[in-house]
Amino acid sequence: MNEHDSERLAGLLVADGLVRAEHDYDADVIVFNTCTIRENADLKLYSALGQLKALKQQRPELQIAVGGCMAQKERGTIQERANWVDVVFGTHNLAHAPALLRRALVEGPLSEILDAPDPEASREMAPALYAVRELPFAAWMTIQTGCDNTCAYCIVPSVRGREISRPLDDLVDEARALARAGVTEITVLGQNVNSYGRDLTKRRPLFADLLRALGAVEGIERLRFTSPHPKDLRPETIAAMAETPAVCPQLHLPLQSGSDRVLRAMRRGYSVARYLNRLEAAREAIPGLAVTTDLIVGFPGERDEDFDETLAMVAQCEFDSAYTFIFSPREGTRAAELTSDFVGDETIRARFEQLKLVSDRSALRRNELRVGRDEEVLVEGPSRRDPQIYSGRT
Repeated sequence: MNEHDSERLAGLLVADGLVRAEHDYDADVIVFNTCTIRENADLKLYSALGQLKALKQQRPELQIAVGGCMAQKERGTIQERANWVDVVFGTHNLAHAPALLRRALVEGPLSEILDAPDPEASREMAPALYAVRELPFAAWMTIQTGCDNTCAYCIVPSVRGREISRPLDDLVDEARALARAGVTEITVLGQNVNSYGRDLTKRRPLFADLLRALGAVEGIERLRFTSPHPKDLRPETIAAMAETPAVCPQLHLPLQSGSDRVLRAMRRGYSVARYLNRLEAAREAIPGLAVTTDLIVGFPGERDEDFDETLAMVAQCEFDSAYTFIFSPREGTRAAELTSDFVGDETIRARFEQLKLVSDRSALRRNELRVGRDEEVLVEGPSRRDPQIYSGRT
């Protein structure tokens, strides 16, 4: 989602008359679009700002702006710690960035953080913003902002606000416009796409309706989406995935932990058994389904037996890929208050390496099943590791 916000922000700046610079030291404006899910993102921002201090002193006319989730959380703290930052804006007013930069040229450093989005403006804003896309044939589409869940470790609801869905007809119109522009693959974005539309109508499940409607748009050959919440993944959505040819046989289903005790502490809203039920239903309905997941190691109070249950669950699920993260306490979340239950760094690191080994083995086995098969690949361009090799996705 942050990547798409960055594309939209770049589009706003280009529409305002700016052009992309080849290097930071050539730029007249440098904008950071920030994440704050984990502490290391905060540290990276302040490190990057520190490196720009000397450049700002050499070139006072250079404008530096910080926006996004960390700006929403930190508010005035950013300019207190880095007073060479000209503009700070939050998650609810990305569209104001060009105007804020112009104002700062006259008024000096300023900050604008809105406490909540305007629901109507949020529903209308996204399609009006021209995005500078990295790939001309692939596009992100935000269907929903915010999150109504209360996961104990997650700061997203406090910086993104409550869920606001865009009308289905608007999204279909946007998909048609993207197709006319040459886009063949759309990735649908939301903090919890399965709850899409609940703020628009009581009739459910609207996300299944949306998948079918987008899949019927001429020219759109591939549909992906991220991220669904396991507790809200319903049979109707699985059926829409299976019955809509454009929907790629791919499902990112965050597990987070294989321990029911830890899942309850995380306030995830599902059990291991319920997760397995959803996973088995999806794999049965969609042949060749690739399943990826997220895992958190070292959540406060995680015992050896809890971790062993996670290892067993990962081995049982045979994920195609797993994104494994070390628990990062975020101020303002319930989990950050459980300091007496924090797991030691050495234990966390050992568990992380062990879990990564198990998940990598599962991924290797899943990949080996595809050896010798012909696959249709959407080529994205030269590989970043080796420009002599082209890479893409099935």
